[in-house]
Amino acid sequence: MRVTRTSTTAQAAMILAALILIALAFAPWWAGRAEMRLMGEIFLYMALASLWNLLAGYAGLVSVGQQAYVGLGGYLLFALAMLAGLPILLALPLAAVAGAVIAMPVAALIFRLRGAYFAIGTWVIAEVFRLSAAQISALGGGSGASLPAGIVKSLAEGRDMRDAIAYWLALGVMAAVIGAAFLILRSRHGLALTAIRDNELASRSLGVDIWRTKFAVYVIVAGLTTLVGALIFLQKLRISPEAAFSVNDWTAFVIFIVVIGGIGTLEGPIIGTLIFFALRETMADLGTIYLIALGLVAILVMLKAPRGLWGLIRSRTGAELFPLSRRVLNIPPKK
Repeated sequence: MRVTRTSTTAQAAMILAALILIALAFAPWWAGRAEMRLMGEIFLYMALASLWNLLAGYAGLVSVGQQAYVGLGGYLLFALAMLAGLPILLALPLAAVAGAVIAMPVAALIFRLRGAYFAIGTWVIAEVFRLSAAQISALGGGSGASLPAGIVKSLAEGRDMRDAIAYWLALGVMAAVIGAAFLILRSRHGLALTAIRDNELASRSLGVDIWRTKFAVYVIVAGLTTLVGALIFLQKLRISPEAAFSVNDWTAFVIFIVVIGGIGTLEGPIIGTLIFFALRETMADLGTIYLIALGLVAILVMLKAPRGLWGLIRSRTGAELFPLSRRVLNIPPKK
């Protein structure tokens, strides 16, 4: 017998994913500005959903306040570029590092809460961030601010090149987030996370340091969410407290994506994001009916497929696009 993590399906999926990424990297030469902007938004939502899934689906930290780090990323980018005069390409990684550093005392505080109290605590932290941002007069206070044209042009002189750079940054961050989640879950820390997700009490009895593992995941997710937030508002070129810390845009929609796709899987957020944008692009003109339709879809999926659409597919086919599970192969002895 031999234990393996790979399969023919996973190998084929990895090859196909590599080909798709190569094709997407050349999008500035075959797609229009509107298509590139839409794909960039899809990539950023996919990254947000993958990060929230890592936090809630594996570490068991159900946060309804991840908009705190999306907004923080946007404001850090604007502050570093407008007030500190740093180049945008330098401000982006600095914003991610600052987000991770800020998340450390926040985690130490809210980790004292459990269950529903933890979820409420994350929302309260996000509101504190929003109210604090509204007091920064140098960034427009409550009305917000726009990124000056000079700073935008410093990214690239031509508009087409600026659009291409913003697109490549979104694509790169999405690939990096999914790749980082995959590597984490393939490591011993991922094994600890899976044990915590399945049975926290049993994992503690086996020697897993639950607090430290959850703390590390929270800080990593916060830093990467801050980076995604910075890219979101680099695309928008304008920021305000209400838009930056919107629970509807950056948490409710992300939770919807993960729930319908499949929480606790790497494939779920990808599928959920594609379904969400397909629904949005076809039904957004219907106004409030669009939101009602999203709610009905979520209820239907939770009733018919509690583990999400990918969970339903995997239970029926056994397919796994990302090779995480261990399989025991029966190899006949050599004669």
